[in-house]
Amino acid sequence: MTEAPNPARMTPDPIAGLEGVVAATTHLSDVDGEKGVLVLRGRRIEDLAGKMPFEAAVQHLWQDLNVSGAFSLQTDFARARRAAFAVVPILEKASATLSVYEYMQLGLAALPLTDDIPEPIAISGALPVFLAAAYRISKGAKPIAPDLSVGSAADLLHMLTGEAPSRYFIDALDRYLVTILDHGLNASTFTARVIGSTDAGLKQAVLGAMGALSGPLHGGAPGPVLDMIDAIGTPDAAAGWIDAALARKERLMGFGHRIYRTRDPRADVLKDGLRILGEENPKVGLAEDIEEAALAALKKAKPDRPLDTNVEFYTAVLLDAVGIDRSLFTPLFAVGRTPGWCAHVLEQQRYGKLIRPASQYVGPAPE
Repeated sequence: MTEAPNPARMTPDPIAGLEGVVAATTHLSDVDGEKGVLVLRGRRIEDLAGKMPFEAAVQHLWQDLNVSGAFSLQTDFARARRAAFAVVPILEKASATLSVYEYMQLGLAALPLTDDIPEPIAISGALPVFLAAAYRISKGAKPIAPDLSVGSAADLLHMLTGEAPSRYFIDALDRYLVTILDHGLNASTFTARVIGSTDAGLKQAVLGAMGALSGPLHGGAPGPVLDMIDAIGTPDAAAGWIDAALARKERLMGFGHRIYRTRDPRADVLKDGLRILGEENPKVGLAEDIEEAALAALKKAKPDRPLDTNVEFYTAVLLDAVGIDRSLFTPLFAVGRTPGWCAHVLEQQRYGKLIRPASQYVGPAPE
């Protein structure tokens, strides 16, 4: 008689990091790494980013989750920003040693949630306020109250600088925020779903996801791309610099992806958004030359391993062109991804199932 397989022993190689294991079913996003396609609720990312503001894309992602009955989320998000600004004095009294990201976590932890504003809206709308306030506090400046008459991207730029941003900058930031709204079951999203599966509050799930995002292996910090571009300096130096880096077995920042085996579709979406900004920013042209040199070098050095441009490369260039300090890249990623985290928690809690995988014991046997 053949012994039935024990599910607890049929675990994948832990070194693979659960790669290929299906841990959830979702209506929210689909990442096809072989074809280089990202779909958000039935629409390709190319049909969303650059075509609509952040709020409209969130509305699209949140459909059928009963978050809001409003025709447009812009008004609801504005109300959420106003409520969040009441928490800013707590940030001003906090330790000056906190990072912007830690200020954001503190603000979210202190944010009161009421029946007046649905929790996903209150949380998603609050983070831009905490980001801008934290940055200004860290620079010794006074936080700026939100402008309820504009959208999230425009208000975030205004709260950072105190100046009315250009239409080009607003469109570029909207494009970026839409691009990172959701992306399958990545580490932070999985963390949010696990916490949500315990029936914990939405705020706790988002705080947990923010913790996961803070790790450098997650991919939410494209600042090193700018470091590489700055180090190369000129188009003529690109090929030699890249060849030397590969000879030292160094990773080229902004190239290769855990999931995509071809070009990351978000890279082209962001690159398209740089066409107007690039007319006044020489770094955009330099980045394109570096990309061309890097792809040629990678193809030659690793012909059997497909490595192409990922979202981080043109994220760094676009945000730099908009004037976002590179220290804010991970905090800004959290702003764009939070509505996605919220959506996954709500979806998971609909199932009412606790996520509780098995582990395989490989320690010493008892004596």
